[in-house]
Amino acid sequence: MHRSLLLAVLVLIVPMVQAIPPFDPARLDEVQERGSHVMPFDLEKTLHIFNKTDTGGIQQVIAKDVADTEQIGLARSHLAQLAAGFAKGDFSGPRRIHGDDMPGLKALASAAGTVSFVYRDLPNGAEIEYRTEDKQMIAAVHSYFDAQLSDHARHAVPGGQHMHHGHRQP
Repeated sequence: MHRSLLLAVLVLIVPMVQAIPPFDPARLDEVQERGSHVMPFDLEKTLHIFNKTDTGGIQQVIAKDVADTEQIGLARSHLAQLAAGFAKGDFSGPRRIHGDDMPGLKALASAAGTVSFVYRDLPNGAEIEYRTEDKQMIAAVHSYFDAQLSDHARHAVPGGQHMHHGHRQP
């Protein structure tokens, strides 16, 4: 009886475990520490959302508490600066947090003119839409988002369950 119950539990759990990208707790600590020097908002009070799209993706930082105007303001100013820098090929912030060999980073940094980075305020934070028709750049955005999700596993979720104005939100 116990053996068949254990087997049933394993059959249910094993596929779920394989769906979760592997992450290294020491790397998560390291990324969080470096991130605290680059990102002005509190990682415990905000959530990163990375939603891959057919034309690139949408990166959001939102406050977990919609009344937390301090975190909302910090997320907005940070993402506005990032979008302006990204448009010029400046990915120094992500480089400082994730390292030079972060998947997708080199391609995006050299993508001037082929990828647009559109900043928008959200009611509870902000977003950057990465948009391109170039298939290689779309793949670079998706790789970059996967690396972000892996490195920020404690504070980030993939898009899909959050929608606002055609974009996802909690």
